[in-house]
Amino acid sequence: MNKNNQKMILAIILISYFMILLDNSIIFTGTVKIAADLQLNPTLLSWVSNAYSLTFGGLLLLGGSLGDIFGRKRIFAIGLFVFAIGSLFVGLANGALMIILARAFQGIGSAILAPTTLALLMDHFSGEARTKAIAAYGATAGIGASLGLVIGGLFASLLSWRDGFFINVPIALIMLVLTAKFIPTQTKSQAKRLDVVGAGTSMIGMTALVYSLVGAEYRLVALGLAVVMIGGFILREAKAAAPMMPLRLFTDFERLGGYIARFCYLGTMLSMWFLTPQLMQTQLGFTPLLAGLAFFPLTIMNFVVALQVAKLTARFGNTRLLLIGISTTAIGMSLLGFFTVQIGYAIGIAVPMILMGIGQGLTLSPLTVAGVANTDATDAGAASGVVNMVHQIGGSIGLSLIVALSANIKNALVSYHVAMWLATGLIVLALLAVLLLIVPTHKKERH
Repeated sequence: MNKNNQKMILAIILISYFMILLDNSIIFTGTVKIAADLQLNPTLLSWVSNAYSLTFGGLLLLGGSLGDIFGRKRIFAIGLFVFAIGSLFVGLANGALMIILARAFQGIGSAILAPTTLALLMDHFSGEARTKAIAAYGATAGIGASLGLVIGGLFASLLSWRDGFFINVPIALIMLVLTAKFIPTQTKSQAKRLDVVGAGTSMIGMTALVYSLVGAEYRLVALGLAVVMIGGFILREAKAAAPMMPLRLFTDFERLGGYIARFCYLGTMLSMWFLTPQLMQTQLGFTPLLAGLAFFPLTIMNFVVALQVAKLTARFGNTRLLLIGISTTAIGMSLLGFFTVQIGYAIGIAVPMILMGIGQGLTLSPLTVAGVANTDATDAGAASGVVNMVHQIGGSIGLSLIVALSANIKNALVSYHVAMWLATGLIVLALLAVLLLIVPTHKKERH
């Protein structure tokens, strides 16, 4: 494959992945306008985000498996189409039911797309080119989420929140045309059949788990169902001849450390992305636009550092970058816990964001590398599905846990401080996963 084709394939993958991450966070700065336009109460408004999280998180493993069985190009194209239709109906929504259903449909498209993007990257890149491509993919994971806050604020303040979803439709259609032209069709299909029992138990289990965190009623029932179904899924995968998620993925300590660290890291970052825009609007009087623009220190530093990750990996190694990146993020996150109105935005928020931008830029690409380390072609889709699953579920669980533990504190500023310190604790757990699981693996390799 020539380099121009590889560049085009990488562009298709990154733009598609960027879209789905963008729509995960674009809601945060547009919620006030959405609630006003559609007359949504706080419970209904929460479901605009939750409906997307439920289907996205619940169907990720199935999405990765479908790509392995039916061909990643075909499933990728289906995901793009579903996502485009979902985006169109979100933009056209005239009430609570329509926007919630459309967001759920959009989440289905994302669940198909997310694991397939990384699996396609693994298929078409190897060696140093793969290292650079994964670095770009990891950078997109951070930039897409944080830039979503900025773009959400821009659309909500200057145009309409609807435009943030309408814009996905032409982009997705262009990606579909480019996919047909530039991404090669797999000539040989894998000798695997869809694991119907595994697909069913994983889908119900993951959906119930997300609901137990974000739902309004019967959360304990949902948690019980999640435990039973996820337990059944694990037993099924241990015995299945062609498992949807081979349990051997978790026997490699580098991959396992990557999954645990990513889970904790995304819980931390999503909590910060969700709570800090609210703090800036309530404590500093920022508009949604200003709150979005206020994330530029993080976004710009993330972008600048992420561009250097491939070179830095070659020089210092993946594991060392992880240790530096997670530690830097932890310092920035802990500093947010000391914010006061008197300290102000520049010192109290922008400086910690610069540190977190550096940390995020150094962390997400190496975490992606760790999550797909030592996999062969037959496991690429499953490993990619797990990477994206822990990315999505980690964010949902971390956010729900931190909000639950800090929301009852009446003083809004103290509540924010507690939330940021709890988030710092999650980052420390990510650091421990790297130190205890990934570092020993690389020490053994050197001896």
